[in-house]
Amino acid sequence: MHIIIIIIVFLLNGCEDTVLNNPYDPAEKDKKIIYSSFSTRPKTLDPSISYSSNEAIFISQVYEPVIQYHYLKRPFALVPLTSVSLPEITYYNDKDEIVEQDGRNRIKYSVYTIKIKPNILYQPHPAFAKDQNDQYIYHNVDEDIYEALSIEDITDFKNVSTRELIADDYVYAIKRLAHPMIKSPIYGVMAKHIIGFSDLGKNLVKNPQVNDLYQSLSKSSIDGVELIDRYTFKIKIQEIYPQFMYWLAMNFFSPIPWEGDVFYDNEYLKDHNLTFAWYPIGTGPYMLTENNPNSRMVLTKNPNFHGEKYPKFGSPGDYKNGLLEYSDKQLPLVEQVVYSLEKETVPRWSKFLQGYYDFSSISSDSFDEAIRINADGKPNLTDKLLNKGLILQTSVAPTIFYIGFNMRDKVVGGNDDRARNLRQAISIVIDFEEYISIFLNGRGTAATGPVPSIILQDDIFKNEYIYNYVDRKRIRKTIKYAMLLLEKAGYKNGIDPKTREPLILNFDTAISGSADDKERFNWMRKQFRKIGISLNIQATHYNRFQDKLRDGNIQMFMSGWHADYPDPENFLFLFYSKNSRAIYGGENYSNYNNKDFDLLFEKMQYTPSKELRNKLAIEMIKILQYEHPWVWGFYPRTYLLSHQWNNKSKSSEIAYNTLKYKDINIELRNNLRKSWNVPNLWPILILFTVLMIFLMPVFIVYRNKKYKPRYRK
Repeated sequence: MHIIIIIIVFLLNGCEDTVLNNPYDPAEKDKKIIYSSFSTRPKTLDPSISYSSNEAIFISQVYEPVIQYHYLKRPFALVPLTSVSLPEITYYNDKDEIVEQDGRNRIKYSVYTIKIKPNILYQPHPAFAKDQNDQYIYHNVDEDIYEALSIEDITDFKNVSTRELIADDYVYAIKRLAHPMIKSPIYGVMAKHIIGFSDLGKNLVKNPQVNDLYQSLSKSSIDGVELIDRYTFKIKIQEIYPQFMYWLAMNFFSPIPWEGDVFYDNEYLKDHNLTFAWYPIGTGPYMLTENNPNSRMVLTKNPNFHGEKYPKFGSPGDYKNGLLEYSDKQLPLVEQVVYSLEKETVPRWSKFLQGYYDFSSISSDSFDEAIRINADGKPNLTDKLLNKGLILQTSVAPTIFYIGFNMRDKVVGGNDDRARNLRQAISIVIDFEEYISIFLNGRGTAATGPVPSIILQDDIFKNEYIYNYVDRKRIRKTIKYAMLLLEKAGYKNGIDPKTREPLILNFDTAISGSADDKERFNWMRKQFRKIGISLNIQATHYNRFQDKLRDGNIQMFMSGWHADYPDPENFLFLFYSKNSRAIYGGENYSNYNNKDFDLLFEKMQYTPSKELRNKLAIEMIKILQYEHPWVWGFYPRTYLLSHQWNNKSKSSEIAYNTLKYKDINIELRNNLRKSWNVPNLWPILILFTVLMIFLMPVFIVYRNKKYKPRYRK
């Protein structure tokens, strides 16, 4: 029995300072580390290529464009990041004379002059390492040498160094966007705006050294990008393009050190996933020190970060809401950010409630446990979550989720009445109000066009092709009406006249990892069955789905778009014919092509007046509502939960580089984790005691037999 007492005492004392179910290293307990999760592994972290929000979460902490969005000011305002000030814009006429942009002068081109701050250093990286003779150690290294060194990870390189950020790194990055090996998704957009960009792309294709990224770029120039001195460069764009300033705040315009391209141009490194796509090189507040997308990804404070500080001023109400508590403090505020892969929503939610994730969205599975809707229709936290001190932030996302039609497809595509009637019929029967209620717990609004109201305010866009309007209330048109449209399209009762069987349409989507996937797919099939159409759903993982979108070998698909910048152009450019995915490799996944729309879009791009631009945007939306290249889907509303040990934060629907502003109270987190995860050991101890009681007679018999005295005759 002494053994039992010793074990009991050991177990109880062992739990005194340690949380038994803690998934993290106990050594991390007193470090400033933010813990979060991700559900979809990134495909690339190369800022020239990436155009997905799940990748921007990481890229935006490592790379720094010349400007950024102010963390606190609303409406969104651009401020310098690595630049001394916002770019200076000069306008020129066709005589190369400087003129005012006042609507009276014909602007031939605009010049953006950008001066960056000196003494900004890159993160430590082996690409910059040099020997005593000032020669790069790891450039053009034979593969067998890496084999001998057993290089498996970026941390295996013994030598690292850094260098200063210079203007030429931005020039190199812009030229890199035009390179055919990179296949940047914004090539088509920039080819229309940056002077000489398209010519550079064409010349690079013909360059005999095209397969050597650095060599081909170092010997190429671009008319519209000029290096002035070590810290200054200019970008020349066609006519006027007010949105270009927003583009300069995006990751595409982050600096790229040429040493990185040379360093990673090694087959051995590529075979071990040591590439720009896997391990970025930046000047930002964090650097990626662990990249295992099948388990976890770790961002660690960049020891060379140049010293950005928390804003001193914000929007009205920010001081009262505690958002200026960190004014003028050095950024970033925490040492590390650890992201763990969580494909399933239930374990992710459980770990958040246990205190092992600092932030969490609310899945449909957890909504009833977390939220109660009051009599005014506003969300409140349940008592369970309030007792944990959780904080709820809600915001309207500048996002749309939609179903796209491939306008090049012979069945659903085309601009004729037949295809248009088919698309409108489908748009009517897919009841997104019901979808929002069932799968989103009411967190969203059924869309009537491509641009969310947070981006373009216009008294509830009407869409009279899908809805009837009675007393300012919209009512979805009837199934009977949809059947009439279907008959006009040549598919009476949903029957394909060629096969005399129900029309079969193919629908591609990404698997979310949610338990709702199967139900969502069944719901979608049910919508099409309303008009007699059979739906063949082809669900794949996100990266495979993205590949299919890029290939254009698709008929219908579900996707989404989140605003890159607060302007309707950022949604409407998804329909511009010059951005067609199939033809130009752009972001127009529907491959929509309409001359009237294109003319309005081009006019809007070069119109500086916001009021006039919005009017043009509304005209384009009306064309799209008629053509229906998308089923408009819904605009989501985001719900974010955070624990009480997090500092007060402000949601940013546009910017992703906000981790540097976040802080945690380590002591409070440790105490609450401990109190929320007290192990109940008594059942185990009782079971152990009962087991020992049953085994005790056996032990006694054995002991007596072993030590029984032996007598000699």
